[in-house]
Amino acid sequence: MNDSAPPQPLPLDGITVVAVEQAVSAPFATRQLADLGARVVKVERPDGGDFARAYDTAVQGLASHFVWANRGKESIALDLKEPRGRDILDRLVADADVFVQNLAQGAAARLGLDAATLCARHPRLVAVDISGYGPDGPYAHKRAYDMLVQCEAGLVSVTGTPDQPVKAGIPAADIAAAMYAFSGVLAALLRRGVTGRGGPVEVSMFDALAEWMGHPLYFGMYGGEPPARTGVAHAVIAPYDAYPTADGPLVLLSVQNDREWRRLAEQVLERPELALDRDYATNVARTRHRTKTDAAVAEALATLTAEEAIGRLERAGIACARLNGVAELAGHPQLAARDRWREVGSPQGPLRALLPPVTLPGGEPPRMGAVPALGEHTEALLRALGMTGAQVAALRRDGVIA
Repeated sequence: MNDSAPPQPLPLDGITVVAVEQAVSAPFATRQLADLGARVVKVERPDGGDFARAYDTAVQGLASHFVWANRGKESIALDLKEPRGRDILDRLVADADVFVQNLAQGAAARLGLDAATLCARHPRLVAVDISGYGPDGPYAHKRAYDMLVQCEAGLVSVTGTPDQPVKAGIPAADIAAAMYAFSGVLAALLRRGVTGRGGPVEVSMFDALAEWMGHPLYFGMYGGEPPARTGVAHAVIAPYDAYPTADGPLVLLSVQNDREWRRLAEQVLERPELALDRDYATNVARTRHRTKTDAAVAEALATLTAEEAIGRLERAGIACARLNGVAELAGHPQLAARDRWREVGSPQGPLRALLPPVTLPGGEPPRMGAVPALGEHTEALLRALGMTGAQVAALRRDGVIA
């Protein structure tokens, strides 16, 4: 690429998104759009806004979920059950390219904000309905919080130890739905560029997480029984686990094939006789004799410090890692070396934020805007619609806006 060429614009520059959103799934989807240059107008309730604002106060008084999922947006606080508030939303949507909502099942349809209704009214609009279980079927109206969907989709059944199933430590169902909504919007915008028409996009948390369950689902459907819960170990690969070292930290390693096992036995465990031993020589054998395999690895690593173990494993070409916590992630040398941290604004001042995972070399940097206060942009947005100061004041006095 010619270094003197001007950077390419962000791919969604000029796209306007209006989102009636809350919690994680829709906000995280629209944050991806904002990072890529879209203007995202976040519509919130006047009485407290997105309820994720109140989940905690860990980030200098702000909620960690909200900070993570809502940077770069404009917040307008509207009472959508009041005709004047609904009229304002209709005017915003009329000028939008994308509409996203994740209201409780049936609520959007009652307000005329479901994707089918909006797309019939605005043929170029891409409108996204994010739900818990989809628009129909026996679970359509069931409450769908992340942990509940993790359980219904079977994720919890394959996560944890043999004695204790556990949910994922992140909102996996919300994130899965968010990322499919994000990619669905991009696909629909591409199609609109060809046909001139937008259209509905449907994503459910359950469908998204069911897709992510592909490996255990196929393993169980065709293998006769689901994979066992194995903690950080792997159900069908050995050795693949975390092992204590002489100075305390756990080191994880993964042997993917029998060639790697031979290198591990000879160069790390310093037990070359295990390389061809019939109880260890193949992955099937090692998995069948998992207790013996893990004991041999644990015995060797227990004599080494974590740094020594990592060094020996890397020299042998064995995949390995440290078992880090969130503090170690925040200070991770790989993030520092690749300059992945930035600062974004917020009502409480600047906050650290990671660059989006998608990098577009030769283009404008991602648009990592500030985390908005509730209703921070209400007046500016209403003025842009042509309202006078007196009209805005009247709406605020009557509780229609905040």
